Amino acid sequence: MGYKREENIKQQEDHTKGKRVFADRERTNILRKGEQSLILFLLKRVPKWITPNIMTAIGMFGSIIVFSAFILAHFYGQNYLLIGILGFFVNWLGDSLDGRLAYYREIPRKWYGFALDIVMDWLSIILIGFGYYFYAEGLTQILAFMFVVLYGWSMIISQLRYKITGHYQIDSGSLGPTELRVIISSVLVAETLFEDSITYFAIAMVALLLILNTIDTLKLLKAGDAKDREEKA
Repeated sequence: MGYKREENIKQQEDHTKGKRVFADRERTNILRKGEQSLILFLLKRVPKWITPNIMTAIGMFGSIIVFSAFILAHFYGQNYLLIGILGFFVNWLGDSLDGRLAYYREIPRKWYGFALDIVMDWLSIILIGFGYYFYAEGLTQILAFMFVVLYGWSMIISQLRYKITGHYQIDSGSLGPTELRVIISSVLVAETLFEDSITYFAIAMVALLLILNTIDTLKLLKAGDAKDREEKA
């Protein structure tokens, strides 16, 4: 009986801690439940000497791996793109666990972490887009530029939404950074099997981001209008 009681108490504490770890942002992405369960599983096993800042550095290192995969593929063949899948996993690991680790250990620095996360995310997208720019040929290089611009637009939307509504959300509907990593990783696999298929996926991704950003911008303007009317009242 005592063992079961202690186990129940431990499960309740883990549940409470899990809610606190993810309480600072609203998630709507498709993979959120499985992702959050995996993050909690990993948080319990992160060595004490690994700090949130180290996790941030690990995430950036993942982006450098993706960039390197594009460069290697440009010079030595598209099979090197598969290294990018490892890079996206490393990027997800660092990017997903840095802030969560701080909340899990109850040492969060909300605004420091917020600023660092945004800057690192932007640098990561630039690296990935720059890598694809080198891999692409001719006019298709413009897709890399458009991807970076459109993803930057989505980041701006998230910051403005936070300013207007007070809710920080990094997802665009059912699509979030994790889903984007999975999609791009699938594209890398497809490119190794069917050369030049990455161009068609890039066109589709740019079109999708354009549509989602347009929808989110209209929602944001509606929220801003409602906020103006509320303040005037």
